Parts: sequence; C-alpha cells; structure tokens
Amino acid sequence: MTRWYRERKREHFYKAAKKEGYHSRAAYKLKQIQSRFHIIRKGDVVVDLGAAPGGWSQVAKELVGKKGLLIAVDIQPIKPIDGIVFIKGDMTKNETIEKIKNKINGRKINVVISDMSPNISGNYSMDHANSIWLSENALGFAKKFLKNNGNFVCKVFDGELLRDLLEKVKDCFEIVKLHSPPASRKSSSEIYVVAKKFKKQEEVAVEE
Repeated sequence: MTRWYRERKREHFYKAAKKEGYHSRAAYKLKQIQSRFHIIRKGDVVVDLGAAPGGWSQVAKELVGKKGLLIAVDIQPIKPIDGIVFIKGDMTKNETIEKIKNKINGRKINVVISDMSPNISGNYSMDHANSIWLSENALGFAKKFLKNNGNFVCKVFDGELLRDLLEKVKDCFEIVKLHSPPASRKSSSEIYVVAKKFKKQEEVAVEE
C-alpha cells in the first residue's frame, strides 16, 4: 500500500468524524470492533478508560442507548457529551477507582473498553512496555468490576510483552482475539485485544 493511499485513507476517517460529529477518527475503530465482535449491547453499563478526546465514548453511548450507562475516564478533559458521565482522573490511582465505583452506584459493569495510550517517547521498547502496563491496569480493573460473561477491549502496541498479556487475558475470558480495525493506520503498531465472556473468579476464603 502506497504512502499516498494510507494518507488518503487516514484523511477519509478524519473527514468522516468531522462530518458525523465525532470527537476523533478513533470512533470508527470502535464501530468496526463492534461490527465484528458485538461487544456492547443496549442497556449495558460501560466504562471507557482513557476516553479523551471522546470518540469511543460517543460510539459506546449510542450503543448502550438511554437505559445504558457510559462512564468515561481520563486525565485529560473532554468536551461535554450528552448522557455520558465523565470522571477526570488517573485510572491507575485508587481515588479514581473509588469515583468510578460511586458513579456505578451498585450496578454491574458489562463492558470495559480502553483506548489508553502512553505518552510517546520515541523509544519503542519503552513505549511498548508502557502500553502493556496501561493494558494490565485496565485488565486489573475489568477483573475486579466486570460482571460474569462481561466483555473487555484494550489497545496495546505490538511487541515481545504482548504474549504474556494475552495469557493473562485468556486466564479470565473464554474468547480472546487480536484485531486491527481498518480505521487504524497501517503504519501503526497498535493492535486491540478483544475478550468476551468474562469468567468471574470466586473469592476463596483463606483458613487461618
């Protein structure tokens, strides 16, 4: 694929986002993931980690409808989106997790999605490791709060640490796939881990 074609394709999704009112072209990545894997349903409770600038949150809110709940979390602010609960905070910090718990208000989470990306340093090994670290945090959150049979999606940068992450995901989900949506840049190393049917682990009491 030529550079010209890649640039044209990237421009296509950018223009489409502007035309349809999405905050970012990334909205089409989630649309394409949803079209293939059907991870979000009407009425679901969805938590969007690393939500800024809000493209994924917009799509997820459309999918859950009025009866669903969409909680968006990011260190950076996002422009207001109708019907979305936004939490400004670092999801790797306990105080942010507590804020999410308060907003859920006892409801079970059906889906956790994460398009989180580290600050790019230019050192690929470091950027890859940081993306894995963010994904492991997202997975840890999902393991703690997802309801049984819930779904999980996270973005990672491909590399040598991905295999270990996949094994951790496979330990707690029945279906795990790697997917590169067409809206992703062909030159990008990003790839999405799509996991379905969470297997809720029963807490085992430890005898003293």
